[in-house]
Amino acid sequence: MQSVDLLLSSGTGPAECRVALSRLVGILQKEATQLECSFEMASATAPDKHGPKSVLITLEGDAANQIARDYCGTIKFIFKSPVRPQHKRQNWFVSVSKAELTRVSDVNIRSEDVRYETLRAGGPGGQHQNTTDSAVRIVHIPTGIQLTARNERSQHRNKAAALDRLKSVLQHFQEQELENAKAARHQDNRNIERGNEIKSFRF
Repeated sequence: MQSVDLLLSSGTGPAECRVALSRLVGILQKEATQLECSFEMASATAPDKHGPKSVLITLEGDAANQIARDYCGTIKFIFKSPVRPQHKRQNWFVSVSKAELTRVSDVNIRSEDVRYETLRAGGPGGQHQNTTDSAVRIVHIPTGIQLTARNERSQHRNKAAALDRLKSVLQHFQEQELENAKAARHQDNRNIERGNEIKSFRF
């Protein structure tokens, strides 16, 4: 089964870019459902009323790589600002890139900061259903990040895999925040390439 991690980022853009990012999440979730891919989302911090600055989306299913190919790059959204109604700008940009999550060992997670939940293992769209409750969802209480591990046959191994994945995600978001802070200090938003978008959506 294909599995792809996608990082959606509004970079150092204004609140409207976070609105665009939230709309893109909905678009991707709908497409993943139509193509029978599982969809899982994590954000580094709780979003405000405009949405998160960046999210990590995990797609699993036969069409996961196809969706990644269709969306990786710059996505342009065209809509009047709901934040500043008098603002003339109507073009807002979000970047989508594949996230390479490397296994890390130096991220310390306190046992009291995580909660494990067991669930029935099974593929997207109900494929390859397993009658045992071997899949594990890990919840990182401080950030609200939820991740599911279902590929191992035993609950114990899925629990370990979920914890490893959580460490990788936390590390990835930490690095992303540092990149955004560095870009903001230099008033540089080149990580989102405007004028070369691969998709546009009008609302």
